[in-house]
Amino acid sequence: MNKELSANTALSHYRIVSKVGAGGMGEVYLAEDMKLNRKVALKILPADVAANRERMERFVREAKSAAALNHPHIAHVYEIGESEGRHFIAMEFIDGETLSHRIHRDRAPLSKLLKYLNQVAEGLAKAHAAGIVHRDLKPDNIMITRDDYAKVLDFGLAKLIEPEKTFGYKESDSSEIATAVMQQPGGQHSTPGMVMGTIGYMSPEQASGRVHEIDQRSDIFSFGCILFEVVTGQKPFQGKDALDSLHKIVHAPTPQLKDVNPLAPDDLQRMVRRCLAKEPEKRYQSIKELAIEIDDLVQELKGHQESEYTSQLPSSAAASTSGAARNDHLQPYATANGSNQTPTYKYLLTGLLILMLAVGGFLGYKYFGTTKQIESIAVMPFVNDSGNADVEYLSDGMTETLISSLSQLPNLNVKARSSVFRYKGKATDAKTVGRELNVQAILNGRVVQRGDQLILSLELVDVLTENAIWSQQYNRQQTDLVALQSEIARDVSSKLKLKLSGADEQMLNKTYTTSPEAYQLYLKGRFHWNKLTPDDLHKSIGFFQQAIDKDPAFALAYVGLSDTYMLLGIPDVMLGVIPPQESVQKARHAAEKALEIDPMLAEAFASRAHVKWKERDWTGADEDFKRSIALNGNYSNAHRFYSIYLVCMGRSEEGLSEVKRAEELEPLSVSVKAHVAAILYFSRRYDEAIEAAKKAVELDSSAPIAHQRLGGAYEQKGMFPEAIAEFKKAVDGSNRVQLAVSSLAHAFALAGKRDEAEKLLVELNERSNSQYVSSFLIAEVYVALRDKETALKFLDKAFAERSIDLVLAKADPRLDPLRDDPRFKDLLKRLNLPE
Repeated sequence: MNKELSANTALSHYRIVSKVGAGGMGEVYLAEDMKLNRKVALKILPADVAANRERMERFVREAKSAAALNHPHIAHVYEIGESEGRHFIAMEFIDGETLSHRIHRDRAPLSKLLKYLNQVAEGLAKAHAAGIVHRDLKPDNIMITRDDYAKVLDFGLAKLIEPEKTFGYKESDSSEIATAVMQQPGGQHSTPGMVMGTIGYMSPEQASGRVHEIDQRSDIFSFGCILFEVVTGQKPFQGKDALDSLHKIVHAPTPQLKDVNPLAPDDLQRMVRRCLAKEPEKRYQSIKELAIEIDDLVQELKGHQESEYTSQLPSSAAASTSGAARNDHLQPYATANGSNQTPTYKYLLTGLLILMLAVGGFLGYKYFGTTKQIESIAVMPFVNDSGNADVEYLSDGMTETLISSLSQLPNLNVKARSSVFRYKGKATDAKTVGRELNVQAILNGRVVQRGDQLILSLELVDVLTENAIWSQQYNRQQTDLVALQSEIARDVSSKLKLKLSGADEQMLNKTYTTSPEAYQLYLKGRFHWNKLTPDDLHKSIGFFQQAIDKDPAFALAYVGLSDTYMLLGIPDVMLGVIPPQESVQKARHAAEKALEIDPMLAEAFASRAHVKWKERDWTGADEDFKRSIALNGNYSNAHRFYSIYLVCMGRSEEGLSEVKRAEELEPLSVSVKAHVAAILYFSRRYDEAIEAAKKAVELDSSAPIAHQRLGGAYEQKGMFPEAIAEFKKAVDGSNRVQLAVSSLAHAFALAGKRDEAEKLLVELNERSNSQYVSSFLIAEVYVALRDKETALKFLDKAFAERSIDLVLAKADPRLDPLRDDPRFKDLLKRLNLPE
């Protein structure tokens, strides 16, 4: 128990002025910040909270989240600290009175009260966009300043309240917190359960103890309770005692606003009914949407007599709520109208309470959990409905970002970009997509940009029934784009009935930049990167760099740079590749910078692993690949590149396992199918490689990499005419990437067509005068020509120029004729490849 602080006592750099109250979260004092000469509300935590390490850690996390909120309608948290064994939180001191005073004592006009609620909704929208849920919204947690502005108090701090050791609950005039201990099956162990919030304002999921389901829609339910009280002067679920109130919240029909106040506007009855829906899916999904409707209603009410819609408070209700302003939890923030403390009444929870809450929680689960959890989804390419091709990057980028966000959830199978973008611009029904991608649901989206206004319409569809599970329209400014992406990810995950851990929620709420300009530049960079042409890749570098210039702490933009520089150095993918030393050096610098900014970024670890592998840092690459996959098991690129690394290390079975995981994530990706064929090829499983490569060709017969992989497998089977035919398709037209040209030369040489092979060698040598050409690939052609001396000379040259292709030296079957040569063995030793 903390000893009460007297006036003029110093605590850290604060001077105590007076004690203004006490509540569930400790004593509250009016204090003076002696450094900044300002008044603060100083909340001292109870000694038992401070002594509990877990609770203190949770307190610090919550307080930090609350401190990050900066909004005119949210009371600001200045500092969390400790002095002389006392843990405290310093908050903005609000000189004013509670919304409860304005409702019940002042009987303020409805339009005025709605104005306050509109401001509260704006503050909530800011918090929800940051992933913070209030959990204990009520009129006594809303202060009205002397300047007539509403401010919301105590964001997220309700989460700190724990069950009483007596298994009881405390009840005060307007702030009741019920707690219980729920028996687990078998009755051998008990787990603390909690009805967290204030009875009369908590949501059904809170009242049922379903803590994992609490999200921003729980705040919307509480907001609806306040809205009901503003119009009627009564709580919507007022029972004869706490237990009766809990039961009504979970099971009783929503009361009709007009039954209590017949003069209430029709729009308000609709708003309240939707806010107070038992099922979170049927409530407003965004408090911003509700704020807009309230603002519209306020404008309409300006044309009516204020008395026409003033809240109708019955005398009995007035009597029962006359003490509402004297709440012991929040009175400390008011400096006017008295500071009487509310008496606290303590009741022992009997078996009846435990039984009722347990049964209520079970029935609530049955009632609200009728939709099966969806474990697999395809986010289809969002349609650009703007009529302007220049903003195509926006619809594509928003799709890719949402895929990336949802992919971080360990219990959700999200199909990767390469698979879903095969449907772009095609009219395909949900059942077909579900069957081809093996998913339970698809998410369709349409994007419209009109000046600075952005409108996104989403629809979640069950692929079996083709029925819409959920639909939502988001109207935002372009400046809200970053927050919108997180909001969408949270909304979609909730509709999928996913059970999210705290870490999962943090991942969904994570924002990589606060700059909307940087974010849009990043989306443009990824838009061009995905086109995979040399010109587009160089454009993407420019956009990624501009994004970094706007926000030097934008880790994902550095990942984009790293991936682009690596791609520009791979001769089997790109025309006009840059030298390996330049490619790898720039890619490594960018990946390192991304990890310096965000040490938990899976994409950055995968990028650096790719670099380390090509730099021949075998151990470092293995560690980074594993780290990336541990952070995000749904990141396909990590599995793809790790698979080829493993094969190169002689760990073929592990490599096949990794590439199969990539194939699960990207079932319709040509490049992944071709990658499967490559792993089988390097594992000397040529028949299987042929079948895998044929599947890649079936997906896209115009993809050079598919024909390249099929030709390689044919070649190793001695099927030279078939191999040459496939390699010619890979080299067709102007798409003469180095690997395709050298492979065709290699097949010609093995087939005894030396002249054709040497012509292609001349082409590669001439190209080397103006751009980098891989000496490793030329060496392989000389191996097929049975010119061992020249082949070894070019392999030494490849070693000197640090060719990234040398990572294949142990695995590539085209080098098998050299394996008994001491000079080749010496090369493998210099590469430090494992035996």
